[in-house]
Amino acid sequence: MTNDTQATSSCCSTNTPNPAAAGNGRDNLMGGGVSDGMTTCPVMVGTAVNKAAAKAAGLYRDYEGERYYFCCAGCGPAFDSDPAKYAANMA
Repeated sequence: MTNDTQATSSCCSTNTPNPAAAGNGRDNLMGGGVSDGMTTCPVMVGTAVNKAAAKAAGLYRDYEGERYYFCCAGCGPAFDSDPAKYAANMA
């Protein structure tokens, strides 16, 4: 019997290619501070996202007349899998 455990990974794994990735392989879409240009990621709830940076990187989806911005490239496909669920996170 082994006690091997699988490491869990978030959708924001550095293994996901992303044109907006910072030099350390992680996205920096949080911007300089909270303002009207900020929102939160509907997939990684509570993660701040700079709307302009996310838009420039293509990290957004439109759903039922609303635009949702993501903190990383992994969140878009997760959102696509169940947009109603993730849109509800923003309500």
